[in-house]
Amino acid sequence: MKIETSSYFAASVPAAATSHVDRHQAALVRSVEKLRTTMPIIGIRNPKIGLSDNGWAYCSPYDWVVSFHAGQLWLASQLTGDPTFLNAARARRSIFRGILAHRRAQDHDLGFQFSLSCVAEWLMTGEKEPRALALEAANLLLGRYRPEGRYLQAWNAQPAHGGMRADFANGRIIADTMQNLALLYWAYGETGRADFREAADGHADTTLKHLVRDDDTSFHTFLFDPSTGDALRGETHQGHADSSCWSRGQAWLIHGFAQCARVTGNRTYLDAARRLAAKAEQLMGSDLVPVWDYDVPDPKYAPRDSSAGAIMAAGIYMLADQCDAEEAQVWRGFADRLIAGLLDTCDLTGDPAALGLLAHGAAHVGSGYSDTMLPYGDYYFMEALMRSLGHTQFFW
Repeated sequence: MKIETSSYFAASVPAAATSHVDRHQAALVRSVEKLRTTMPIIGIRNPKIGLSDNGWAYCSPYDWVVSFHAGQLWLASQLTGDPTFLNAARARRSIFRGILAHRRAQDHDLGFQFSLSCVAEWLMTGEKEPRALALEAANLLLGRYRPEGRYLQAWNAQPAHGGMRADFANGRIIADTMQNLALLYWAYGETGRADFREAADGHADTTLKHLVRDDDTSFHTFLFDPSTGDALRGETHQGHADSSCWSRGQAWLIHGFAQCARVTGNRTYLDAARRLAAKAEQLMGSDLVPVWDYDVPDPKYAPRDSSAGAIMAAGIYMLADQCDAEEAQVWRGFADRLIAGLLDTCDLTGDPAALGLLAHGAAHVGSGYSDTMLPYGDYYFMEALMRSLGHTQFFW
């Protein structure tokens, strides 16, 4: 079904949320205008991470974040109907052809890459090539499914953008992969092939069993025996410690399970999103923006992660849309609080020198990448604002 363009204005906002409409609406308008004014600077490059002057460092051709700017452009096209945004997004199609042509460029992030580019283009325009490219990507993602453990292999031992030890990569799942299941569910809807749905459900079930702890915190990664599929142990890659709770990982899971519940109607997935969201709210305390890991020794002075706040807000609005009115009001209140924190402390949409939307993202604190703009934070910020205003048509 082709997505129709809409106005900036709220699509259908529950009465309980109306006090936030004007502020969220203004932020969404500023975000779209920021995309418009930075277009001549960014061109057809794709932002990777912010620089100290709030400019961008740009992606190599196969980077996992290569689609997030395109996703923003498709959202802006949907909101405005302005062909300038559509043409800028469409001009990036060759990048995704390139990913499909290079085996080492292909890993679990095919879902991120193709949902926000080729699936978006198919839904927005009905053109056949992006649909074909997205279905090819879905087939490649399906090939990463390991039925013996019911999971999608996350990383390659030798990815295109740098080496990784085979003993670390093999048999490993990560929280981020929940966002990539959308491509499999979309391919199932397009083709009716049950194996797409079975792989997505299998991975979601395994994630719930092994990444979500009994106390509703989460591991970032979990390791399986690659031969037998036997569960081995939970570990971290970007968090503070194996036993800690990395805030963006928790956010990926909230959004991912809410998305799986929306597509499948499986209430177990919806309950998982509830539990993870309630735990995140508890762990945040009075913080305006999530700390990068909820278990850091001195959170008062630790980096914040605006991307975790944006992802979580988008996921919680989606969760709210699947609940009865009374429960939805509670979840919307938490998501509104997350957006307020981003607007109060991280908003760059009014800064003419900034090329992105949000400050204070934490890409990989252990590697020294924090307090910066992040294109995925910007994408989910726009998605969250739109969901808060009642929009329901996205590319997931």
